[in-house]
Amino acid sequence: MPDPVLSLDTVRLSLRSNAGEVEILRGLSAHAERGETLGLIGPSGSGKSSLLMIMGGLERATSGRVHALGQDLTAMNEDALARFRRAHMGIVFQSFHLIPTMTALENVATPLELAGHKDAFGRAAEELDAVGLDKRKDHYPAQMSGGEQQRVALARAAAPRPDILLADEPTGNLDGATGEAIMDLLFGLRDRHGATLVLVTHAPELTRRCDRVIRLEDGRIAGEGATAEAAE
Repeated sequence: MPDPVLSLDTVRLSLRSNAGEVEILRGLSAHAERGETLGLIGPSGSGKSSLLMIMGGLERATSGRVHALGQDLTAMNEDALARFRRAHMGIVFQSFHLIPTMTALENVATPLELAGHKDAFGRAAEELDAVGLDKRKDHYPAQMSGGEQQRVALARAAAPRPDILLADEPTGNLDGATGEAIMDLLFGLRDRHGATLVLVTHAPELTRRCDRVIRLEDGRIAGEGATAEAAE
């Protein structure tokens, strides 16, 4: 097997609560190949979103190792992780996480400016065009529908041309027709930029479009296969 873009080796995650320590992930090992679309499925509370956050360096594993593009994320401090994400990762959340006081164009351009991109606003405009928001660039999030806000979030994630695209329930807050359009855009961005896509989803229609799926139950891998049915 060639070197994977993402690999996790015996990853555990424990969080403290009033009732004591809670084990969220229980020694998971997994990988994602270059250009692959990997779906993370399973019941609520199974650890899917936590696993995705660990892949993105947004949550630190209690033990185990996480490698991305040959770099050991578990050995990086917060500043190094932020720089790595900015250079190599795009992340799409269910709740959009747009800055309300910025226009669509500014929301997409800001991460590019922070990364020192010479034509941040030009690139941002290009990505908004690609998701069908060429006429909404100067609108604020509150002036947009949920589907439009998710399109802005997709454009923001894709603008740096990431090697790895992570999506946490990207259609979870959207109606069926809008969610389907977002799915098409998400896979289009993957194809256009050649990124490895890892997504958390409960949507069977989204899972069927993945190359491979991992099913989680109670913080463990309960199955893995080329389709949702194979992983169940």
